[in-house]
Amino acid sequence: MPKTKTDKRSRLIQTAVKLTYRHGFRTTSIADIAEAANIPVGNVYYYFKTKDEIGEAIVEQRLLELRTLQEQWDQRGSPKERLLACIENTFENRDLLARGGCPVGTLCSELQKEGGPLAKKATALFTELLGWIEDQFRAIGRGDTSRKLATQLLSSLQGVSVLAHGSGNPELVAMETKRLKDWVGWF
Repeated sequence: MPKTKTDKRSRLIQTAVKLTYRHGFRTTSIADIAEAANIPVGNVYYYFKTKDEIGEAIVEQRLLELRTLQEQWDQRGSPKERLLACIENTFENRDLLARGGCPVGTLCSELQKEGGPLAKKATALFTELLGWIEDQFRAIGRGDTSRKLATQLLSSLQGVSVLAHGSGNPELVAMETKRLKDWVGWF
C-alpha cells in the first residue's frame, strides 16, 4: 500500500521533533530531516516551504503532546491529584531529562534567543501549561495566589530539568519531584 501525503508529512514532523531535540532546531537542516525520514529532500518542500514551517509543525506537535498529557491528568479525581500527576510525569522522564534536557524547555529557549514569529508561537507551550497548573491551584482554593504557585511549580520542574541535564544526574529530578509532591500535599 503506498504512503499517503499525511503519512509522509507526519513522518517528517516526528523526525524533526526527534532531531531538533537531539541537535537543536537551527543546527538540524532540512536535509538532515529528509534523510532521517527517508524522504528525498526535494519532496520536503511539498509539505513545508521553509524551515520555520517545520518549526511551527514541531511546536504544534509539542502542544498536542502537552494537551494529551493534560487530558490524562484531568482524569484524576482532584486538582491536587492532577498536580501530582504532572509532577510524576517529570519524575518518570528523569533519565531523558538528564540526557537531553526538557524537550519543551530546550526548544523554547533556543527559539527565544532569535525571536520572531516562531519564538512567539512557541510561548504557547509554557503559557498553556502554566495556565493549566494555575487552574488546578484555583480549583484547590488558592485564589489570588494561584498564579504565583503555578509559576513556582513550573519553575521548579524546569529548573531541575536544567540541573539534571547540566550534571547528567537524574537523581536530582527524583529528589526535587519528591519535594514538590510533599509541597503540593500541603494544599
